[in-house]
Amino acid sequence: MNDNGTDETDETTVTTGDQAAAPGETGDSAQAGIPELVIISGMSGAGRSTAAKCLEDLGWFVVDNLPPALIPTMVELGARSQGNVARIAVVVDVRGRRFFDNLKESLADLKEKGVPRRIVFLEASDNSLVARFESVRRPHPLQGDGTILDGIAAERDLLRELRGDADLVIDTSSLNVHELRAKMDAQFAGGEEPELRATVMSFGYKYGLPVDADLVVDCRFLPNPHWVPELRQFTGLNEDVAQYVFNQPGAKEFLNGYAELMHLVTEGYRREGKRYVTIAVGCTGGKHRSVAMSERLARRLASDGIETVVVHRDMGRE
Repeated sequence: MNDNGTDETDETTVTTGDQAAAPGETGDSAQAGIPELVIISGMSGAGRSTAAKCLEDLGWFVVDNLPPALIPTMVELGARSQGNVARIAVVVDVRGRRFFDNLKESLADLKEKGVPRRIVFLEASDNSLVARFESVRRPHPLQGDGTILDGIAAERDLLRELRGDADLVIDTSSLNVHELRAKMDAQFAGGEEPELRATVMSFGYKYGLPVDADLVVDCRFLPNPHWVPELRQFTGLNEDVAQYVFNQPGAKEFLNGYAELMHLVTEGYRREGKRYVTIAVGCTGGKHRSVAMSERLARRLASDGIETVVVHRDMGRE
């Protein structure tokens, strides 16, 4: 999925958990009518326009390529709208090169004024981005006289700090338009915003680490059901496979220990105002152990009141 319309694949499953009021949306901010703010940025060709269109369809007031210096002004105008502009999404990208340096100042200004804001960063692999630009026969906005890869490298360098500050990073390398919209809907649709949303993603190490992971869990210490002939054809969604995985020494203890660790981490995220976390759970092929562990971990997080999305990135890929 990308700004240029390329379709690829991924698999997303359930959404669970109880919702709670979002930090920053009660008390003084709510009384002052300060609108909710989302800043959409990321790599050219990674899907910014699709993400913005999704928020627009959800009722957000979307401004594309707004100079960062004008973001506080836009928020002030929204606050004066008497509730008519309650949610603002701003797309910031390298098309506004000479304005981009002002983004840090604008974010500091918003923080000083107590404006709640979230940054959504759209990411994709170099190979995916090159294929997308080549498919539409368009140059990268930063490539100049160089290659598309030169432009991508320059953009990554320019956006590195912003990516590190992002609340939500979405890797669209293997997503089509509909799957990206589903991810955005899962994060932004509905009524009250939960305090924290978690994406638990199973993956296969042989296909590479997910670039949008905040935390990585390695399940390769458990015996692989792939070597059990009667289980090989199934996935971790199969009950027999799941029972095999969790009957192994250390499996249940690992799940309990990591769930306890996540309790500490999520409490810290909430205190710091971080509202999204992606937990990548890996095994060799992303078919058996990581899938079973992801499903069980997601249930534990949901039972703690965390709205949870489960994504099986590599299941069915072999």
